Amino acid sequence: MSDPRRTKVLIIGSGPAGYTAGVYASRAMLNPILVQGIEPGGQLTTTTEVENWPGDTEVQGPDLMVRMEAHAKAMGCEIIGDIITSIDFSKRPFVCQSDSGTEYVADAIILATGARAKWLGLPSEEKFKGFGVSACATCDGFFYRGQEIAVIGGGNTAVEEALFLTNFASKVTLIHRRDELRAEKILQDRLFKNEKIEPLWFHELDEVLGDDTPLGVTGIRVKHTDTGETRDIPVKGVFVAIGHAPANELVKDVLETHMGGYVVTKPDSTETSVPGVFAAGDLTDHKYRQAVTSAGMGCMAALEAERFLAEAD
Repeated sequence: MSDPRRTKVLIIGSGPAGYTAGVYASRAMLNPILVQGIEPGGQLTTTTEVENWPGDTEVQGPDLMVRMEAHAKAMGCEIIGDIITSIDFSKRPFVCQSDSGTEYVADAIILATGARAKWLGLPSEEKFKGFGVSACATCDGFFYRGQEIAVIGGGNTAVEEALFLTNFASKVTLIHRRDELRAEKILQDRLFKNEKIEPLWFHELDEVLGDDTPLGVTGIRVKHTDTGETRDIPVKGVFVAIGHAPANELVKDVLETHMGGYVVTKPDSTETSVPGVFAAGDLTDHKYRQAVTSAGMGCMAALEAERFLAEAD
């Protein structure tokens, strides 16, 4: 095993919150180390057009994350492609184990692990994951040129995925449990104006249908939420877009959480229930879940970590 890596501030996660924390912690001369985690760049690497990032009328999600990473590096943040697997919160400095075997020792920690796509939990969904079932339209939409596909959900994620998929698919059926979408009005307007999209109200996915040899989706069975009546719809792809859950595996048994696993922070702060540990971005934000608010919290976390370390010395 290599010698432990010692740092004043360890940033865990590499979305807008993590990279912004890296910029601010570097400017505070804290010489931070940022460990990118399982998905460098976070959720924005699986989106295309971002229209609500201040200063950019439109920017590609992956391009924005490349720029943010480069900014953090330019400020002096050390960025490492590794995955933190456990944290000892019982004493300071905190000791973190990693997938590579490297041990990271930090006086303060900024958690920015974000959130991950939710799944329905159907056996048939699991069976066809990667073979016609996906949670990422920008990753897999290209494979469905000229095909009919289905999107499951009714929030921003579902509407954005459906709209994006019309670039490839001949038809997109949006399956939603109710008859009203939760998505932002501007997104709803775009969806209802798009002739390739057909909403199917008061239905939920009951089963993914497909072949075994070769493994692939041939359709879906949907169930009416009121009557229980089922019907089959032929599709080649199914995109599950029912939102995200906080990636809290490292901390869920130690830090205080609420609202389905989001880390609790003190009012108007990124401080968690453990002194010296700060949380920013979608790991703690169950309300806004925007790139710009995540970046703002990354800034707050770095400033609060700086103040904490100054007072602790």
